[in-house]
Amino acid sequence: MPSDRYSMFSVLFEALRGQKGWQPAWRQARPKPSYDVVIVGGGGHGLATAYYLAKRYGLSNVAVIEKGWIGSGNVGRNTTIVRSNYMLPGNIPFYETSMKLWEGLEQDLNYNAMVSQRGVLNLYHSDGQRDAFARRGNAMRMHGVDAELLDRDAVQRMYPWLNYDDARFPIKGGLLQRRGGTVRHDAVAWGYARGADRLGVDIIENTEVTGFRIDNGRINGVETTRGFIAARKVGLSCAGNSSRVAAMAGLNLPIESHVLQAFVSEGIKPFIDGVVTFGAGHFYISQSDKGGLVFGGDLDGYNSYAQRGNLPTVEDVVEGGMALMPRIGRVRLLRSWGGIMDMSMDGSPIIDQTPITGLYFNGGWCYGGFKATPAAGLCFAHLLARNEPHEVARAYRLDRFRTGHMVDEKGMGNQPNLH
Repeated sequence: MPSDRYSMFSVLFEALRGQKGWQPAWRQARPKPSYDVVIVGGGGHGLATAYYLAKRYGLSNVAVIEKGWIGSGNVGRNTTIVRSNYMLPGNIPFYETSMKLWEGLEQDLNYNAMVSQRGVLNLYHSDGQRDAFARRGNAMRMHGVDAELLDRDAVQRMYPWLNYDDARFPIKGGLLQRRGGTVRHDAVAWGYARGADRLGVDIIENTEVTGFRIDNGRINGVETTRGFIAARKVGLSCAGNSSRVAAMAGLNLPIESHVLQAFVSEGIKPFIDGVVTFGAGHFYISQSDKGGLVFGGDLDGYNSYAQRGNLPTVEDVVEGGMALMPRIGRVRLLRSWGGIMDMSMDGSPIIDQTPITGLYFNGGWCYGGFKATPAAGLCFAHLLARNEPHEVARAYRLDRFRTGHMVDEKGMGNQPNLH
């Protein structure tokens, strides 16, 4: 009998018989003529939505349509950081819900997603920045989220090799969320795909949506490179391609697409046991289990749908890293990659129905897409199943830009490239 559920016993059993009983993690499904729900986009959010639709809401006649292969988009092109250290009331409950789902994800999916709660430390370099972090930490704790404001000595005990004195921006302390950390991005995609497949969801890869059939303001299905697929409801979860796909349905979304690069170094001995962010510039870094330093910084600064970046941004990110920890200058850069960020006008996401009946949208995640994966999937599934927003996602309405109820976490206004 083939092994289906992962456990210590199944691993030992398969080892004894030459690893011959393992089955593919998910089926290579062929599209059926119609579904109750079609989800466009097979990234982390789309797969999580399908999983929770089947697991929590009993809807298994669901298809996930992905133009490439599972893991080829942003879910496999990020720096794997998860956290819930937000300040605004519209954001804290949502990201804390996501954090709690991360904490139980491996047991829920029966899949090793390599959840590592190694801590996220945001460094501050001035009195004003300290006060801003204290305000954010207090807001987090008022919502039941862990937060610790550290002084310089406490940070130095954690990371004695940072540049504290001989620097343009000396380190004065930091805001620490110990429950934050990293999760293996590929494993998240594979785990949700496997979980959804076992609940009856069809995962249809290498199939691109080319249009929508809309009659009298109602969605009837999607046109694809493998023919028409009828659906009562369609959910768009297309990340950086959101504006392009939505335009096929005649929607003009308040979103811009930008490239965000990420980098990994050669493997070195254990060096950074948590996630550290530079407060005087946009730089964040952690170390993977294989030893590579994983880091990133700002957007490339121009609109693009390409999964690649340019050299000036590489220079800017590396300069930030050298200012924070000069010793990484001796480490060789192994590779870089780019993800397409769907940047909303206020830096916060959208999970809502569209003006077209039966068409729903999940996007505008900016930098926060990966860490939001479980909660985004749960909230989007709730919306698709019940036609009402989940209680922790009520602030993420599409019409907030018209009504003036923006969720501007960074306080940058309607400047997508700055969020």
